[in-house]
Amino acid sequence: MSAALSLADPFGVRVQAEPFDAAAEAAAMTRGRVDVGAVVTFAGLCRADLAADGTALTALTLEHYPGMAEEEMGRLIAEARQRWPLLGARIVHRHGRLVPGDPIVLVVTASPHRGAAFAAAEFLMDWLKTSAPFWKKEDRAGSGDWVEAKSTDDAAAERWK
Repeated sequence: MSAALSLADPFGVRVQAEPFDAAAEAAAMTRGRVDVGAVVTFAGLCRADLAADGTALTALTLEHYPGMAEEEMGRLIAEARQRWPLLGARIVHRHGRLVPGDPIVLVVTASPHRGAAFAAAEFLMDWLKTSAPFWKKEDRAGSGDWVEAKSTDDAAAERWK
């Protein structure tokens, strides 16, 4: 686990194998504060997608480039802070073997107003999917394949340029 983020720090990133507690992360960001008017949380979960051949996903293995992943996630938060009046932003991303239903990624943003909190959370997720060095391998019925980048993810990130 990266020590880059404590629950008391309203800005930061963490990459870990363990599940996260989305409610605890959001509560810690706002504890004792009266300047926050909006908190947006997004939690991405591992889903049991069906492949074209009808085989269900049994597990997802996430790998990352340690150090570089945290650096890129931190850069994304810094950019979000330049774009919106954020009072807090954090990203927690898991690595390792996950099964359907497991949480994968958490983005939490806080701002005086909802528009900025929603936009920043969406911006962070769009760019996280395309620029952070994470790789996914899908396990299906005894076989596994690495997931290719999706043009839809690239298009979502491009709209923020």
